[in-house]
Amino acid sequence: MKAKKKPLDTVKPADLGIDVTPRLTTLKVAEPAKRSAGIRVADVAELVNKLKNEAKVI
Repeated sequence: MKAKKKPLDTVKPADLGIDVTPRLTTLKVAEPAKRSAGIRVADVAELVNKLKNEAKVI
């Protein structure tokens, strides 16, 4: 309970010799490209075919 009543000392960064100016600059902000819609496949064989030939994953 004594800790609640104890006053807090506030110290400014300049008093401690610390420079708080920003070091980074923002060059450009842009939204990412919109995702394209997916495609539906009829069966597993068509899915495997698309993964092998179009996406080159398998």
